[in-house]
Amino acid sequence: MRKIIHCDCDCFYASVEMRDDPNLRGRPIAVGGASDRRGVISTCNYEARSFGVRSAMPTAQAKKLCPDLIVVPGNMKKYREVSAQIREIFLAYTDHIEPLSLDEAFLDVTDSAHCSGSATLIAQEIRARVHKELGITISAGVAPNKFLAKIASDWQKPDGLTVIRPDAVEEFVLRLPVKKIHGVGRVTAEKMQREGIRTCSDLRRFSLVELVNKYGKFGNRLYNLCRGVDNRPVSSDGSRKSVSVEHTFTSDLCSQEEWQQEMVNLYGRLQERIGNLGDRYEISGAVIKVKYTDFTQSTQERSSRSARISEFKQLLQQCWDRRNDPIRLLGVGVKLKDLRAELGPEQLPLPFRGSARPTA
Repeated sequence: MRKIIHCDCDCFYASVEMRDDPNLRGRPIAVGGASDRRGVISTCNYEARSFGVRSAMPTAQAKKLCPDLIVVPGNMKKYREVSAQIREIFLAYTDHIEPLSLDEAFLDVTDSAHCSGSATLIAQEIRARVHKELGITISAGVAPNKFLAKIASDWQKPDGLTVIRPDAVEEFVLRLPVKKIHGVGRVTAEKMQREGIRTCSDLRRFSLVELVNKYGKFGNRLYNLCRGVDNRPVSSDGSRKSVSVEHTFTSDLCSQEEWQQEMVNLYGRLQERIGNLGDRYEISGAVIKVKYTDFTQSTQERSSRSARISEFKQLLQQCWDRRNDPIRLLGVGVKLKDLRAELGPEQLPLPFRGSARPTA
């Protein structure tokens, strides 16, 4: 029996923008292109959704639905950085991670020893850490397989946690609307409704052959999913690219001495995380990140195989020399080289056939 968690950030791009500019909170905002340039909405917050604004909607149409809509241009570099920070938190609990996009992923915690092996407690802890360390919310679903975990993560959005225990799978699936099944789009759902198929319980009236005749190859999957069966593994190479720690301060750091003192504190936490990696990884670089009070940020990095504190002090000095304004966030990290990946698959010796033997 697997223990699968599906984590899905709530209106990810918009959440990052609201985190970085508190003036946007509580107001309808969207991330996307300008209306006078035939722009399209990438995502929007829940205040905007209450007006009918949706992803992939032309910005001009969204502005008609919500005249007060604030449209913020996207910043993919920033979103990728936040996504990488979320992945670092995931990796503290399991190496078995399957990213689906920047803002969602499956985690297999079946063999994780964290939180006494409780997938529910792991999901709670991950959500709490993402909120505390990164300032955004994640909804999560916990279930015995990927199909149910993904449905569960959407069950109590935003900022929700839904757990489907193994002994509750049958009851949950029987009441599940077929439109919730991934792959059942609007056209298929309407076709099913005309035939009286509204829930997974209704789907079970049909044999495997009947479902394949009706829906082709998808019928085979429907037959299993309406019974809560999904044997797909979480696919991941389990390889880390980096390890980092950072902190957003309640009061801005104004002096170089404050920068250095906080960096030393973060460096101690970083060493603890590096110590938990084992001998699979080798350090290949050191990185310092600072975020200023105007929410712009700067990074300095260098190649390194040891990541000594003196190297971080030099990088921080370079940040200070470049711009010595007050900062609201400081981060330290290392880049990693996966030694297992570099070795490649292990080659087994070929057996000799018959009486042949190697010659000296």
